[in-house]
Amino acid sequence: MNSAPAGLGPATCPPAHDEVTPSVLRAVVSRFATGVTVITVGGPEPHAMTANAFSSVSLEPPSVLCSVGHGAVMHGALSSAGRFAVNILGADQEKLARHFANKDRTLGAAQFEGIHWTPGDRTGAPLLGGSLAWLECELTAAHAFGDHTVFIGTVVGAGRFTEGRGLLFVDGRFGRPESDAA
Repeated sequence: MNSAPAGLGPATCPPAHDEVTPSVLRAVVSRFATGVTVITVGGPEPHAMTANAFSSVSLEPPSVLCSVGHGAVMHGALSSAGRFAVNILGADQEKLARHFANKDRTLGAAQFEGIHWTPGDRTGAPLLGGSLAWLECELTAAHAFGDHTVFIGTVVGAGRFTEGRGLLFVDGRFGRPESDAA
């Protein structure tokens, strides 16, 4: 008798589905766990936005991407600034993630009141205290597609603030890694 590797159950067919609507896509993609970041831009009107649509693109040249909805304040802020920072949040920073995800918060410099941050040396974008790590980026390309724009940035500075585990987002909720076991 052949046994399947761990995690592989009996072969089953996926259930039939209807048209892929935005709500169906959101429900399916929510099953993919992502890390949580806060994208920031500096300048006279600094802005921040919690984002999980973030990824590395290339090591040579060092580059990353983030995807931002056309209607988001960050879309115009990032387009105008031409540079940004990515703050990689730790497992204990859910409150910070929720703050910068709140569409009703005060905008401009006031949204950073009570939050420890320093301006990045290369971009002036806020680097948030307590974050696991950060990247400073120069905007290299922007590709509009559907209701979002994919912004690609060349990394011009990077560093680590603290040790620890990252904040996760899965199934519409924030979470934390349970162990170091693989």
